Amino acid sequence: MPWGRPSISMPDGAARLERAFRDAGRPLFIPYVMGGYPDVATSARYARALARHADVIELGVPFSDPLADGPTIQAAGQRALEAGTTPADVIEIAAELRDGPPVVLMTYLNAVLAHGARVFLERCAAAGVAGLIVPDLPIDESDELREQAGRAGVALVPLAAPTSSDERLVAIGRRAQGFVYCVAVTGVTGGEVAIDDALTGFLSRARRAITAPLAVGFGVRTPVQAAAIGRLGDGVIIASQLIRMIESAESVDAAEAALDGFAADVRAALDA
Repeated sequence: MPWGRPSISMPDGAARLERAFRDAGRPLFIPYVMGGYPDVATSARYARALARHADVIELGVPFSDPLADGPTIQAAGQRALEAGTTPADVIEIAAELRDGPPVVLMTYLNAVLAHGARVFLERCAAAGVAGLIVPDLPIDESDELREQAGRAGVALVPLAAPTSSDERLVAIGRRAQGFVYCVAVTGVTGGEVAIDDALTGFLSRARRAITAPLAVGFGVRTPVQAAAIGRLGDGVIIASQLIRMIESAESVDAAEAALDGFAADVRAALDA
């Protein structure tokens, strides 16, 4: 897909995301798909299967130095890069999903700057992307990109972690757009979440400081865990577990069926 300037009008991604949380009446299901893994066409197929049950889709842009990603997502991203996947390819997948739930891209700052932030964001908006997650962009250094994202109509979704101080949570809350990605596990993705006093305390602190919806991710592996997380937050993000399911499947058809069934179970658990 060319990186020329789009000519169509750009939607308000923050409003779309906030509306999704407001109208659901239950915790949202937010599955993650690595764009281009194992190839562009197949990852688009997996995204469409998950979109049948999802409230928001998180679509990963493969990057060579993904500091926030654990080994499972890193390996998927590396395979996507080796297959030649580009940010433009991932944005094209998002465009194919534009009639479904809102899409949020997860990428890293250098991937945005390499194409020019304004062009990257306008291209995202033209594809119907509602939001952008940039885990290596500190909240106190994000104002310039947030301003450009706002002009394009794309929400810049911040992250909060258990190590975030109360003061920092307040700063995150002031700048939050769409929702806040609350990291349930200190470190990188791929561990297993512990639904304990530490997590409950972190989310309680976040709730006091932040009025935007809280979506909780990192380490959620089962529908039962998703339901428990849903009682603490406003949304549940599942990533590495979905990639592990793809890896263990005997074929693309089997992987798609496994994702579809798992997503249906998670959605049922959250509906309950």
